[in-house]
Amino acid sequence: MNHWLNRKTGELLDWARSSALRYHLVRGVCCGDEFVQTVAARYDLERFGAQPESDHRAADVLVVLGTVSIRAAGDLERLYREMPEPKWVMAVGTCACSGGVFAPACGGEVISGVASVIPVDVFVPGCPPRPEAIIDGWILLQRKVRGISEVTLNRRRRVPRETLLEDEWSAT
Repeated sequence: MNHWLNRKTGELLDWARSSALRYHLVRGVCCGDEFVQTVAARYDLERFGAQPESDHRAADVLVVLGTVSIRAAGDLERLYREMPEPKWVMAVGTCACSGGVFAPACGGEVISGVASVIPVDVFVPGCPPRPEAIIDGWILLQRKVRGISEVTLNRRRRVPRETLLEDEWSAT
């Protein structure tokens, strides 16, 4: 009975923590505009329990938007180290995920992905990512916080267009 009560209490605490995550933004260039749209009235990220936090020392989630220059990589690592435990990181945009078109391989002066500096929990690709993708990434982060290991994704199988065309021609 005691083990069951401890497990259920832990699940309740994980649910409460995932439903009230406070985030701190590290803004790049263009992805910041998309995140502002996500927080605005039409998409309203706050209905998922997301609350902005101006001080990174009180935040649960570090949201990195867009590019991070090589010079700023040390400051990003310091921000991450100063955050309280438990902490999560969300990389939003192609530049934050892999460096994008500004990567060092393309002659840019940015790091090749935030994961080369700090551990990242959720990647949201896109240049710029749609607000729906950012919300999907936030829901995935909430599932990680709750401890749900296997995320059930919508696995609709699409048939390639060529197969449909062949079937149409063979039917006539």
